[in-house]
Amino acid sequence: MKNRILGSVALVLTVSSPAFADWAFSSGTTPNAFIQTNNSTLELQCDRIRFAPAGYEDSQDIVAKQGLSIRFMKNGTTEVGAFQAGQENADIQIVDNYPVEVVFRNAADYSFVLDQIAANASVNLSMIDQDITYGIFDLKGSGAVIKSLRSACSGGTQSAAQYEAPEGVVYCGGGGVKRQIEYLILDNPEGEWDARVTVNGETTKAMTAYSYFGNSEPPEGFLVALLREDRSEFLVFRDGGENWLEFGDYRYDQCN
Repeated sequence: MKNRILGSVALVLTVSSPAFADWAFSSGTTPNAFIQTNNSTLELQCDRIRFAPAGYEDSQDIVAKQGLSIRFMKNGTTEVGAFQAGQENADIQIVDNYPVEVVFRNAADYSFVLDQIAANASVNLSMIDQDITYGIFDLKGSGAVIKSLRSACSGGTQSAAQYEAPEGVVYCGGGGVKRQIEYLILDNPEGEWDARVTVNGETTKAMTAYSYFGNSEPPEGFLVALLREDRSEFLVFRDGGENWLEFGDYRYDQCN
């Protein structure tokens, strides 16, 4: 399953408005940022989210389907991005008798989710591939608590060790000039430069872009574009069990 940015797509919701409450941050051995309403809770940890919907039957439904659609809204009706959590990229289970826990297997996937929560107006948690909503949360104030969460998770806590991927994907290939390419999306960006790209051992700054040349519908499997300081561009894809990267006229497949 894939994360993707969409161009202004109207979404039909079964819940008409987000639940309004204040975001809060809790430090400690398990740092977390959370928002709690009268009937549901969303909690962000270092490498996972926990979602307690209004009804226990919704938790059972999410786990039975092994999927949760996380949709990012710039206003009450317009979806600007989404991440489909499922068996290919996350572990989904019920914990503590009620909340659904989604553990992300790839740190870059979770970083994408946190970036979008911090940047948008509301988040819609819904049935996988359907417009049936389990809950909507207002995101006002989420940016500040996510910044605190990321700082705590990178500060040597126990959860931070889970959040960091032990090894990134390495891409190999090319034409007459063989290249080995890796990339890293930073937890603490330096201005617009929020990523690093390493080609044959030489690392340069890059910025991420989750749109695909302004198109409303990116190609199948598209994850992110990486724009380096020298204006070269790398397009990262993942589809099923395949990971690959496109640079210039060449495709580079995962080789680790």
